Amino acid sequence: MKKRALISVSDKNGVTEFAQQLSELGFEIVSTGGTKKALEESGVPVVGVSDVTGFPEILEGRVKTLNPMIHGGLLAKHGDPSHKQQLEEHEIQPIQVVCVNLYPFQQTIAKPDVTVEDAIENIDIGGPAMLRASAKNHEYVTVVVDPADYETVLSQLKESGEVQKETRRKLAAKVFRHTAAYDAMIAEYMTDLAKEEAPEKLTVTFELKQTLRYGENPHQKAAFYRKPLGSEFSIANAEQLHGKELSYNNINDADAALQIVKEFSEPAAVAVKHMNPCGVGTGENVFAAFSKAFAADPVSIFGGIIALNREVDAETAKKLYEIFLEIIIAPSFSDEALEILKGKKNLRLLTIPFEGKKKAEMRLSTIEGGLLAQEYDQYTLEDAEVSVATKREPTEEEWKALKLGWKVVKHVKSNAIVVNDANMTLGVGAGQMNRVGSAKIALEQAGENASGAVMASDAFFPMNDTVEVAAKAGITAIIQPGGSIRDEDSIKKADEYGIAMVFTGVRHFKH
Repeated sequence: MKKRALISVSDKNGVTEFAQQLSELGFEIVSTGGTKKALEESGVPVVGVSDVTGFPEILEGRVKTLNPMIHGGLLAKHGDPSHKQQLEEHEIQPIQVVCVNLYPFQQTIAKPDVTVEDAIENIDIGGPAMLRASAKNHEYVTVVVDPADYETVLSQLKESGEVQKETRRKLAAKVFRHTAAYDAMIAEYMTDLAKEEAPEKLTVTFELKQTLRYGENPHQKAAFYRKPLGSEFSIANAEQLHGKELSYNNINDADAALQIVKEFSEPAAVAVKHMNPCGVGTGENVFAAFSKAFAADPVSIFGGIIALNREVDAETAKKLYEIFLEIIIAPSFSDEALEILKGKKNLRLLTIPFEGKKKAEMRLSTIEGGLLAQEYDQYTLEDAEVSVATKREPTEEEWKALKLGWKVVKHVKSNAIVVNDANMTLGVGAGQMNRVGSAKIALEQAGENASGAVMASDAFFPMNDTVEVAAKAGITAIIQPGGSIRDEDSIKKADEYGIAMVFTGVRHFKH
């Protein structure tokens, strides 16, 4: 009996060549719709699905392959006598090769003007059914969903007349990943459409962006995946202009730097080490901003990641070049700046579309045996009901500084304390087991510059000891959420030292 291949693809890249070679290898090609037309125009002998099923395509093409004449040929066990008998009885021919990929649902919903009707019409039904049937029956059927696999299938068919069992199993596994990802995108779209906030099942899909040499440590395997149709304003969608491949830790640190610099509309520079800011500066231009970020902690910035929210010019590039850095992130680099920075062969230079699409996403964190999902913390001071708790109100300069501190402390690991002036951080205390410990670290780093500076805390003061150490260092204003049962103790202590203290009513824990 003549071998049969069923081909029906949305992505027609390489399909005519694939079909032509299958035909030359003795396969009868069965196809439908646009694929059939493309094959016929290329001179490939092809039989229509309707000729096989004896039934026309109906409902605007919604039903064409959902037929026993097709699925019987896909699901039959070729070595089973009863299956063989039933195929003969119903005049169903087995199908040995299936080449199918799906309606472009992802590309459709990516269009800014897509309608719900268009999206739903691009939900493939027959394609996934054929793929799943073929993948289930991969003991007998070779199923191809990716044009990248055409050459492997053809070479094995030419070499031995059949596709190796190991290859068929790998292709089947790829099919199930493909259909699962397809359904996950549809599920996400429909869940958003239905405004379900906590569905009983969370189905997500990511595409491999790159394999990594290792994870946090050399003994850990790792890979980097990107969310389809995710935020363009992200490390996952960065373009690397120069430097060696990003590492697992690079990616985490770069994401942390980007999230902080996103907070600023004025020219800003952020230096990050181990996912905590070690220096943040703002200024009238990117050079001034970076100069302040560098001055904030010239020791910790060594080997750090820099994020800037303006194009890197030659002047800034020269200053950046003087320091050992892992990554520089910016919207763009001038030609001269790029030439300067490319002088360091390992320095990674990333550009990100700062004006790109910003999509509200859930932040996913895995634990052993489970996953946590939450909204990103996008709460700003403008969203808060700010109140002055003390007798003295902040000065205009102190308000400016408090706003900067609040933007930064949100991104520091809890317990978090930031000491800063109106244009730059002076000290950062991160990840300590008690708040006064973080305050002491931040104040020690700030040194004499703490006198006249302000302090920001990610959560309330459980006792007045933090105010005490702040006052003794010369802090003049504090911003914190408030809400402790002992708030009055902290307010009283601030009044005692003439410190202005602002309550925001919202905390920014970051674990």
